[in-house]
Amino acid sequence: MPFITGDVPPCTPAPAHPIFCVILGNTLLSTVPGLSGAGPGPEKTLLTPNLDAELVTTGRITSFPLKPNTPTGCPTPATITRAMMELTGLPPLFINAGLKNRMTVPCIDALGEPGNDPRTGDAVPQAESLYIRGKEIGRFLSSACDLLVLGECVPGGTTTALCVLRALGYPASVSSSFVKNPVSNKEALYREVLDKFAGNPVTDPLEIVRRMGDPMIPVAAGIAESYNGHLIFAGGTQMLAVCGVIKALNRPVPPVATTVYVKEDKSANVEKLASLMGIRICYVDPCFGTLGHPGLSRYCDGEVKEGTGAGGAMYLAYLKGYTPQQIQEKILSTVKAYC
Repeated sequence: MPFITGDVPPCTPAPAHPIFCVILGNTLLSTVPGLSGAGPGPEKTLLTPNLDAELVTTGRITSFPLKPNTPTGCPTPATITRAMMELTGLPPLFINAGLKNRMTVPCIDALGEPGNDPRTGDAVPQAESLYIRGKEIGRFLSSACDLLVLGECVPGGTTTALCVLRALGYPASVSSSFVKNPVSNKEALYREVLDKFAGNPVTDPLEIVRRMGDPMIPVAAGIAESYNGHLIFAGGTQMLAVCGVIKALNRPVPPVATTVYVKEDKSANVEKLASLMGIRICYVDPCFGTLGHPGLSRYCDGEVKEGTGAGGAMYLAYLKGYTPQQIQEKILSTVKAYC
């Protein structure tokens, strides 16, 4: 099977000065039991973006004595992203869209707050100002790079993506880091949010984000608005939610790069949704099942699938001329070092 399939976006000439960037954020929905597997427990999901940033930046988790694996031994997507940063020699860039815990590595701060539970109040009261700050960041990055691969790390973000995409009119079914997607939990929560706003529907995309999104979404949409280089979103359904907001704002929508494991998630409809939305999306297949590593092979079983821009990081390494074999070997050596 080819390393990259789908609607592969053109990137010519080859980028001379690329930047790999991840937008970090929290939503209190990640603390709802059973919704997010991006952490050892619901409350600790709020730490995941900080720890991922530490790992990708420094090669180790410095705040806690943790290994970057799920409880089943599956390497987290941040280990894949770290491997690609080492392989390419690119320093990662992080943007704090709204975190509960203080960052421990350098970042651009969009001065946001963690997203609230949309069942109890506005999820992102700062949606408009975060969009404006995203535009300011996009203008800055335009002077710094000719290719921007933009990912996200927001535990619980597939649920906010579900709410936003549905509110925008798309029949979305979203993915999950769990092997067994908690579809019934997400649908029940979406119905509660829908019921809350049943008497006061809105169509304005930033108002939808304010009511039921997370802080990453307006920052990413703002960056896409003002960045004038070649932009690729790195991620699955959460980045499709950003694309939906961008389309509703009548702005050009960037292509998306993700992993084949998101495409193969039968509980979601990423490929069909991207086609319906008119979004170019490609899928990286690192063939983890052939590498002889039991943890990585769990990706093929549907665990984790994507995160921290891992699919886009592999795609960027490929754009920089590294072969699929070199990419696989670097990922394997990196995850073995954490065993």
